[in-house]
Amino acid sequence: MSIVFSDLSVSADGFATGLGQREEAPFGDIDETWLHGWMFDTHEENKAEVDAIVDAGAIIMGRNMFGPVRGEWDREWRGWWGPNPPFHNPVFVLTHHPHRPIEMEGGTTFHFITEGIGAALESARAVAADRDISIAGGARTVNQFLAAGLLDELRLHVTPSILGAGERIFDGVPAQQLERVSVRVASLVTHITYRPVRS
Repeated sequence: MSIVFSDLSVSADGFATGLGQREEAPFGDIDETWLHGWMFDTHEENKAEVDAIVDAGAIIMGRNMFGPVRGEWDREWRGWWGPNPPFHNPVFVLTHHPHRPIEMEGGTTFHFITEGIGAALESARAVAADRDISIAGGARTVNQFLAAGLLDELRLHVTPSILGAGERIFDGVPAQQLERVSVRVASLVTHITYRPVRS
C-alpha cells in the first residue's frame, strides 16, 4: 500500500531553513552545507536515504520551496534545479496564484494548486497510482500535512548544527504521538524515521 512521506533535513534545534531566505540564499543566511552537506560530502555512506528522497510517484511542495517569486507570478521561474529536476514525476506546487503547468526535461512537470493541501494530495494520488507520494517541503508545508493527519511517515535527517531561527518542523502542529521506526547514525547526520500514531 502506498504512503505519504516526507524527507526533511533539519538542524539539531529543528530548523529546515534559516532566516533571510531569498534568491541568492535559498536556505537563508546560513551555510547550506550545515543542513545538506551529508547528501553530497558523504553521498555513498547515505546513498539509501538520498535515493529514497525522490522515490515517489508524485511530489507535493510549497511555493517557497519551488522558488523565490512572491505574490503574483511577475517573471519566468522554472525552479531551483535547472532544466532536468531530480523528481522525474509530476510535482504539485501549493500556491495562492494560478500558473500554467511547466514541463521540464526528464519527466518532471510542475502543476500549480490553489485549492490547498487536500486538493494537492488528491491530484498527486490520481497520478501516483500505487506509488508513494512525497511531501518535499519546506517545513511549513510538512507541518500542514502533519497537522491535518495526512502524513504517514516522517524521515528527519538531523544534522549537528544549531540555526536558532527560521522555518522549524512541528511549529503549529497539535500534540500527537510519534512512533520511532528507525534510527541510523552516519558521520554528518542522524536519520530518524517516525510514523504518527493513529487511534
